[in-house]
Amino acid sequence: MESAPIPGQNPVELEFTQENIETALYQLYFDPDMERKNVAQKWLTQAQASAQAWQFCWALLSPDKIPEVQFFGASTLHIKICRHWGDLPAEQHEDLRMQLLSHILCFSSGPKMVLTRLCVALASMALNLIPQAWSEPVADMVRAFQPQKPDSQDNPGAKASQEPHVHCLALLELLTVLPEEFQSGRLARARRTQLREALAGEWTMVCGMLRQLLQSQDSSVQVKEKVLRCLSSWVGLDVPLGESQELVQDCFAALSDPGLFDTAVETIVTAITQPDCQRFANVLLSLMPMVLGLYDQLKTAAQDGDMETTHGICRIAVALGETHSRVLLEQLDHWQEYLALVNMILFCTGIPGHYPVNETTSSLTLTFWYTLQDDILSFEEEKQTVYLQVYKPVYFQLVDVLLLKSHYPSQEEYTSWSSDDKEQFRIYRVDISDTLMYVYEMLGAELLSNLYDRLGRLLMDPQQSAVWQDIEALLFGFQSIAETIDVNYSDVIPGLIGLIPRINISNVMLADTVMYTIGSLAEWLADHPVMLGGILPMVLRGLVKAELSVSSISTLKRICRECRQDLAPYAQDILTVSQDVLVKEIHESSQCMWLMQALGFLLSALPAEEILGRLHSLISPHIQQLDSLVRLEPDPATKQGIMSILGLLSSLFTTLDVNRHVDGLDEEEPSPRLTAAQSIQNPVVVVLQQVFPLIQTIISKWLHDSEVVEAVCGVFDKSVRTLLHDFGPMVAQLSEMLGQIYSTYPQAPALDLTRQMVHIFAGEEQHMSDVRSLVEVLTSTTLSVFQQGPRDHPDIAESFMNLHAQILKRSPDLYPSTQLDVKALFYLGILSIKFPETPTVKAACLFFTEFLSHCKDMPALNDVLQTDGKILTETVLQAVGGGSSRSLAENFSEVLLSLNRHSPALMSQWLTETLLTPGFPSAHVTTEQKHTFSQQILREQTNKRRVKETVKEFSLLCRGLQGAGFSEC
Repeated sequence: MESAPIPGQNPVELEFTQENIETALYQLYFDPDMERKNVAQKWLTQAQASAQAWQFCWALLSPDKIPEVQFFGASTLHIKICRHWGDLPAEQHEDLRMQLLSHILCFSSGPKMVLTRLCVALASMALNLIPQAWSEPVADMVRAFQPQKPDSQDNPGAKASQEPHVHCLALLELLTVLPEEFQSGRLARARRTQLREALAGEWTMVCGMLRQLLQSQDSSVQVKEKVLRCLSSWVGLDVPLGESQELVQDCFAALSDPGLFDTAVETIVTAITQPDCQRFANVLLSLMPMVLGLYDQLKTAAQDGDMETTHGICRIAVALGETHSRVLLEQLDHWQEYLALVNMILFCTGIPGHYPVNETTSSLTLTFWYTLQDDILSFEEEKQTVYLQVYKPVYFQLVDVLLLKSHYPSQEEYTSWSSDDKEQFRIYRVDISDTLMYVYEMLGAELLSNLYDRLGRLLMDPQQSAVWQDIEALLFGFQSIAETIDVNYSDVIPGLIGLIPRINISNVMLADTVMYTIGSLAEWLADHPVMLGGILPMVLRGLVKAELSVSSISTLKRICRECRQDLAPYAQDILTVSQDVLVKEIHESSQCMWLMQALGFLLSALPAEEILGRLHSLISPHIQQLDSLVRLEPDPATKQGIMSILGLLSSLFTTLDVNRHVDGLDEEEPSPRLTAAQSIQNPVVVVLQQVFPLIQTIISKWLHDSEVVEAVCGVFDKSVRTLLHDFGPMVAQLSEMLGQIYSTYPQAPALDLTRQMVHIFAGEEQHMSDVRSLVEVLTSTTLSVFQQGPRDHPDIAESFMNLHAQILKRSPDLYPSTQLDVKALFYLGILSIKFPETPTVKAACLFFTEFLSHCKDMPALNDVLQTDGKILTETVLQAVGGGSSRSLAENFSEVLLSLNRHSPALMSQWLTETLLTPGFPSAHVTTEQKHTFSQQILREQTNKRRVKETVKEFSLLCRGLQGAGFSEC
């Protein structure tokens, strides 16, 4: 093997000769050193872009070369034709075409990868020449591939022309890639339309040839498969179905050949799902008997467990029935045929076996039922009534089928399933659930009555020998509907609530569904609290079982949230069971947090005099455990224990709001502000004050562990967000602690928590001093941090920018009344804009938007803007010009708009001066384009959308992407 040209030499200095190319290819394909491979690949890419590529590509296609070298030659040809077509003089076009055809003939026997690449190259050439310079490409291609006697020994196509079979396959390959190259190419809209019309004009000839080959008994399976793939490729051009009718019908005959079945299915589905097909109702009707003719084959395949055949036939039936459901519904003279097709699809939905282990077909049909229902319900009332008479019985059958398909297998069989199969089955049941919910719109209350009657018979009739799957499926049906449909007015829900306690929940999967069904009825229970007594004991029995962790806790949480005003009689039972499972650690940490949220809702609605006592009782074991853990030496197990308990407290304080019971409020609304006397008695504040020394001890021992600090801050953050002004008594202590934490070891969570405090307390006189002092400490510490190593702390920069944006928004008077270094803040913002992290840049833009809006009112800010505003302008333009992600264009546009709105004269001066710099912000933009951009920006002081579009367009220009497909359409 020749030595590679890369090591020891500068690759750029190497000539792009055949010898060097081959050596680099050997290095790329066969050298085990990845670094050398990468160098070779980079050099070969340069070679393909060179002018010499037009010459060396032919030498690489020599028959004596290895396939990898030949493939590179063919790929190079395609790249030159596709990307460097303008480099080739027009007088050489004919020679290139003849050479390509000749080489395609030579390679018609293979290697396949080289043949395909040459075909793609010729297709790309055709797209450059059609229609002006090559008016009949298909005819010329067919003529070139006609078998003929060679005139001389030198004819490069002589050998290939003696092999009609491979010859035919090569032609079909060429005709297949021609539309594909059109679809994948980047073309201007007008040129794409022109080419589409030109290629569509060639379809008649292609279609005739394909029919002839598909019907011919002499055609091999290989040729027929190529014909089918070629048809799929051409129908993507939206060729009229009317012109392809006979050819599509011929494809049905191919379904009887096992070697062609999969390809024929793909082709038929592609052909009948084109958007334009709906114009040809008669053609669709002519295909209906052919699809229905597959019903017997479908039933046989289902009986034999032939998943591939059932899957394929189902795809065809669904493609016709779903894509054209409205068109076929409107053909009133053919309603029986369409009903037969609907029943065929219903059979597919109910294919025997468990999904996905025994069958994978039924899932294909679910969206069909949505589409059919939508189309029926979209007709005017009179017409709709007629259709409902026909299709309502079908939808009731569908409900039976879906419930049967949702059945779990036996416990033994289910245990043998892989985790992937179980997950697919879970998703499948979610899809069935969505379908049932949708079907309710058509069948209404009658559906719920149907489900209730069947469940009642199973549970109450001693003659019924029900298996647990039957009961589970019916409850699953109820739950699917109740999750999203308002069932408050249904007259069957009281009966259902009465039946549920009769269910034996010894089976885990049945018990899960029972829990979820109860949870879905939580809103109904809130309106009918008298029914809670019969249901809650069942939920609490589930709560003590680890295997019902998710379902029982989520159900209890929903009940506590929706029914909290009526839970006082049951509070002791709920708290006792909950405390027990928490202490015994029956559930995982994440589920325990959910349980704490449920208990927060419960405690919130209890009488005020009871809350603190019950709260102490609930958290005392955890506080004691936390106290023990804090005394231990730090290690991973201790850390995990501390984090879990802090997480429990955070979750509890997220929902524990004593003001939430006020009439007219829901949990999303802020609680009203109480008096100082009432605030002091807030139980959450009392508890926080009691555990504050313990939290300070945690901080002192774990200060340098960011996860623990974040968990501590999380406890207070959740409390502040929930209690709002009631949190006031804690402000002084917390401000002091945050200042100590941050000045010792700066971390983003402390800044985020301070931002929440600023949001709520910065405007209150009694807290102003504490908040001001905290902001001063955080700011001076942050500025010190960024003087040492700014790039190491993107999270701190983000949180710091967000904090100061909040200060400017909520309490800008903090600025003149503190010792803040506004100039240093401004420069830190400039620095943050240059960070590669998107959230940090967004935060910096938000800071500057707020900063600029206050410059007129605040001399300290205005002074900095006057002296350094040009630097801000320059930094933003540099980011727009390529220094930052294009996704940030909107954020930068807001800064530019704010500059222009609040300082138009200075903005005009800065923008003009900055853009005068040659090559700034990018070498891709001209002076004229920069001038246009400047004028468009300065013209707008209010229209955010227009400024955003201007900035986005300019950003594309700066990156050389304008006109490259990014801004088209």
